[in-house]
Amino acid sequence: MTDREQIVEAYLRLDREGLNRGSSGNVSVRRGSDGLLISPTGIDAARIDTASLVELGLDGRERSAGVPSSEWQMHAEIYRHFPETHAVVHTHSDACVALACQRMDIPAFHYMVAGYGGNSIRCAPYATFGSAALASNAVVALEGRTACLLSNHGMLSRAANLPAAVTTAIKLETLARHYWMTLQLGAPTLLSDAEMQEVHERYKVYGRARMAG
Repeated sequence: MTDREQIVEAYLRLDREGLNRGSSGNVSVRRGSDGLLISPTGIDAARIDTASLVELGLDGRERSAGVPSSEWQMHAEIYRHFPETHAVVHTHSDACVALACQRMDIPAFHYMVAGYGGNSIRCAPYATFGSAALASNAVVALEGRTACLLSNHGMLSRAANLPAAVTTAIKLETLARHYWMTLQLGAPTLLSDAEMQEVHERYKVYGRARMAG
């Protein structure tokens, strides 16, 4: 599957899963060392196709026709700062937006928070959509993490490939919903740093085949 086909498939899946509606959210993949391919601005799942995607340099210079997502700077800044990242997904999924509008980090209320790289999922400070300030805030929030929330906005995930970035976004929406639900009962009991460290150690071998002998 080509990069263009992967982006269209990811865009459609995010719509099917309810993480994005209408023209909200955007998806990109890295192109070489200095470029990216990104979904266009203002397009919904019913109209997106491979020809509508826009290629541009990390400096914003367009390499193909079309108008890129207004959030292209955020994607470009992530690729500049995290060379291991080859795909970025941004959504306005319900539970993530609800927490982001409260400007809340997701703390270690559940061990699966460790799966995003640390003992919390950070919420980046607010900045206007499409701005350089938002891009900078997102990079700081993603340091050592594979996902973050964006205050009064939505969420971001990054990964080595697009299917992984989409999966991360879907799992984060589930985790955010679980956190929102437990807050309805009161402040949850958080796992300690020591308990989370044990989880991080377990994650290093999680999913690997058990060694014989």
